[in-house]
Amino acid sequence: MTKKQKKTLKRIVIAAVLSALLAVVLHFAPLPRLVQLVLWLIPYYIIGHDVLRKAFLGIKGGEVFDENFLMAVATVGAMACGEYGEGVAVMLFYQIGELFQSYAVGKSRSSISALMDIRPDSANLEDADGSIRTVDPDDVAIGSVIVVKPGEKIPLDGTVLSGESTLNTAALTGESRPRSVRPGDEVISGCVNSDGVLRITTSKLYGESTVAKILDLVENSSLKKAPVENFITKFARYYTPAVCAAALVLAFVPPIFAGHWADWIMRALTFLVISCPCALVISIPLTFFGGIGGASRLGILVKGGNYLEALSKTGTAVFDKTGTLTQGVFKVTAVHPADGVTEADLLETAALAESFSSHPISKSLREAAPGLDARRAADAQELAGHGVKTLVDGKTVLAGNARLMDAEGIAYTAAAGAGTLVYVARQGQFIGSILISDEEKPTAKAAMQGLQAQGVRTVMLTGDSPAVAQAVAADLGMDEVHAGLLPADKVQWVETLLQQKPEKKELVFVGDGINDAPVLMRADIGIAMGALGSDAAIEAADVVLMDDDPAKISLAMRISRRCMRIVYQNIGFALAVKALCLVLTALGITNMWWGVFADVGVMVLAVLNATRMLNVKAYR
Repeated sequence: MTKKQKKTLKRIVIAAVLSALLAVVLHFAPLPRLVQLVLWLIPYYIIGHDVLRKAFLGIKGGEVFDENFLMAVATVGAMACGEYGEGVAVMLFYQIGELFQSYAVGKSRSSISALMDIRPDSANLEDADGSIRTVDPDDVAIGSVIVVKPGEKIPLDGTVLSGESTLNTAALTGESRPRSVRPGDEVISGCVNSDGVLRITTSKLYGESTVAKILDLVENSSLKKAPVENFITKFARYYTPAVCAAALVLAFVPPIFAGHWADWIMRALTFLVISCPCALVISIPLTFFGGIGGASRLGILVKGGNYLEALSKTGTAVFDKTGTLTQGVFKVTAVHPADGVTEADLLETAALAESFSSHPISKSLREAAPGLDARRAADAQELAGHGVKTLVDGKTVLAGNARLMDAEGIAYTAAAGAGTLVYVARQGQFIGSILISDEEKPTAKAAMQGLQAQGVRTVMLTGDSPAVAQAVAADLGMDEVHAGLLPADKVQWVETLLQQKPEKKELVFVGDGINDAPVLMRADIGIAMGALGSDAAIEAADVVLMDDDPAKISLAMRISRRCMRIVYQNIGFALAVKALCLVLTALGITNMWWGVFADVGVMVLAVLNATRMLNVKAYR
């Protein structure tokens, strides 16, 4: 419990004990009404002074109709009508309910606070003379060398300069699988160095680092409210003044004709207590907060309640292939040189042509022909969806797909194989082709099965060759595949799929590359791979998977649907109970204790139901 919660609990205990003692004393020794009022005002002030103050400040500031106003009017009115014990009891139980919901919110926030532990406190900066000094991560420039000792968090993204170790990525991904790193490997901030000293060359400022972006996403997620949250906010804005007006009518109109003013005023006060919308105003945001916090513990970062709600309506899931459903780790598996060209010459020419590209296929070509002097290549041009055009040893080299050969009017020998074919031409002459293969992610097939079990249609959109795409899609059991697409083609296909999707259903696009950013933004919900995905894709996405595990998508949808079930349960339960009790109160069948249940009791039950979202690990 926080210091404030402990203070509130102390007030509740003191007020409850005083009220119980006072009730016993008055039962055996009736005192004059004025004396009773003075005695009852002591526990009432102890437990309710802050509510009265908030109600006064609300009236003064023009924000009249809130739960503090309703509680203040109801309890002060009860005291004025001589129902001293009931007035104190209503305030006491209201504060118990407030303490309970405060504790529940705190428990929900703890899941976010656990994530906040990835924030680095400092960085060990290595100076030019080899000395090390501790600095704020914000003060570390790009290209600096930092030292990370065993047990410390990696404060900034970078590349391992020296040292070998294993990293604990649980804080980022929700998984405890260690990751081995050695010189040349890229590392991201927020991971914990398990063993071995690492010297890391930083590649980003702290403000642009992975950990900073994650914390920003989570901290700002509450700003993007779900439609149902906005509905409850608007509902309360009109509902509270309406019930206050109804209570005034109930207090003053019937007694004009039937008399019994005190009875009708008590009915109106009970009406006010029952009408307090705390159960909805508190439990609905708490449910979304719990869902977002629980998902973040599992490495699923949802940027707002609106996206969490939208996930529950997913009808179509569209996937990029490379790096999303496959490892994105390519290897040269076959080399087909043209007549008069050696395999070594073909590989060397292709690797030099691709030496400036960051594409995984380009990396695999460079790995197949290591040790080349990149200065032999110049004037590299990326030809989107086709390949590259580069000067190698002063000669124009084209390396890319069959469309590139066709576009340049180069005669080539078509090849076949389960993978990506790179055709290479030099000075307008075809010199051969290279087959590069990728592997499916271990959880890709389970991801498709999980989505289809939830009634979601699965579609692949890829720039890879139709043969490779068809083979991967068939193995994964996907419903539809479209291959050989340029980035603009993907956007057009998403537009088509958006028109085809069922009414009231959402379309999700899952990708990882910078060329997926436009599609991620166009889809109803964009999901990016966060571990190896590009910054542009992560920025454009609405949901980020920190461990690049496609199986987390169906888990995110299950969390979303569970969240929405709890939200609608709370709305239905709270409104039904309040409507029933309001009618019974207007008919004179209830009393103030019914009001306590309809307000505090319903709020406690709704909050208890909402806290079920905190146990999302058991729902995997």
